[in-house]
Amino acid sequence: MDKKVVLITGGSKGIGAATVETFAQHNYNIILNYAHDDESAKKVKEEMEAKYSISVLLAKADVSNKEDVERMVQTAIGTFEHIDVLVNNAGIAIDQTFEDKTDVEFKQVLNVNLIGTFLVSKEVGKRMQEQGYGKIINVTSTNGIDTPYPESIDYDASKAGLISLTANLATVFAPTIQVNAVAPGWVANTEMNKELDEEFIKQESKNILLGRFAEPKEIASVIYFLSTEEANYINNTVIRIDGGLHI
Repeated sequence: MDKKVVLITGGSKGIGAATVETFAQHNYNIILNYAHDDESAKKVKEEMEAKYSISVLLAKADVSNKEDVERMVQTAIGTFEHIDVLVNNAGIAIDQTFEDKTDVEFKQVLNVNLIGTFLVSKEVGKRMQEQGYGKIINVTSTNGIDTPYPESIDYDASKAGLISLTANLATVFAPTIQVNAVAPGWVANTEMNKELDEEFIKQESKNILLGRFAEPKEIASVIYFLSTEEANYINNTVIRIDGGLHI
């Protein structure tokens, strides 16, 4: 039997890289999408193929670019013939005070985080409908629910939009494809949070019942669960993974 195949956007670092390894541990072949960092993507590919009996296809593409997305999916299907799971993880943040935030920055964040998820889901979802099955998991954030930060107003809006997009995709693709989302709170050891100072982390951790930030692999494990048969009756659902964050 052919190995199952997962496409993970933003898969070279942080939550994405942890998700790549989690699926590799479960014998998936992987399409690892990334936008810029060739070195990090190549490193993840080499490590996964050395540790596990799987193949990793590197797919350099801007998820907010329709032509890039079409080319990526076509190459993936040409290589593996099918895609069983899509994890929409690619995302950016451009934190800035509200007064200094520009419309250019706002649009850039929406283009990657929200429109990118739409474009990839539409292209992959079409293939999944043709094959008669598939699962899509979107990585949103508690910022899009009830933990807003004015410095991240564009990021927060994109993640709120992603929750709405999840509901609409679940409706459009029913009953063939299950579409769900995970909503992490603070996550340590990610590209997005690497510049946070220790005092800020200490203060924010006081707002978390578990008293610490999540590790990327703890988010990846829930993403993987949603791809399994045990989660077959979960659809149009957002799972918080925030350690009991309250502000």
